Amino acid sequence: MFEEILAALGSVLYRHSIPYMIIGGQAVLLYGEPRVTRDIDITLGVDTNRLDEMLQLADELSLRALPNEIKEFVLATMVLPCLHEETGIRVDFIFSFTPYEAQAMKRVNKIMIQGIEVCFASPEDVIIHKIFAGRPRDIEDARSILLRNADIDMKYIRTWLDEFDLAAEEHGFRKRFEDIFREE
Repeated sequence: MFEEILAALGSVLYRHSIPYMIIGGQAVLLYGEPRVTRDIDITLGVDTNRLDEMLQLADELSLRALPNEIKEFVLATMVLPCLHEETGIRVDFIFSFTPYEAQAMKRVNKIMIQGIEVCFASPEDVIIHKIFAGRPRDIEDARSILLRNADIDMKYIRTWLDEFDLAAEEHGFRKRFEDIFREE
């Protein structure tokens, strides 16, 4: 069922000219160790000013927005969580328009799923997202991607993690990555 939903997402987002990339567990399945995941995380290359359009697209995809106060929730979190009620699969649309996300969306890998090109974040960008999230599961995901992909662009990862260390209140993204890399 995930394949059908991913293909439908790819088709609808392409048709509406919305840049996007699949991140999270679905991308880990592509590049890392297989694991159970019950959701689809999609980073959108648009701001929340396109929320109404995204709600229409969600409806077109048979997705129901989960928050009671949708606009307030999205403005506070930059996430539009939805549910595909037929399957119980959650789809989180993440609004983003940062320079990093714009760069990452230029580097997507287009994977054919049921005859539709679906844009997945590159392995490097999935690692960056996982390091940024920093939960134990995310660190294991980053490690598995490093182990299974010999041609990772380490300079790209380090450059962006250094940028995040300079810009964010929380520091240590580069160190977190280097700790994982040393273990491998």
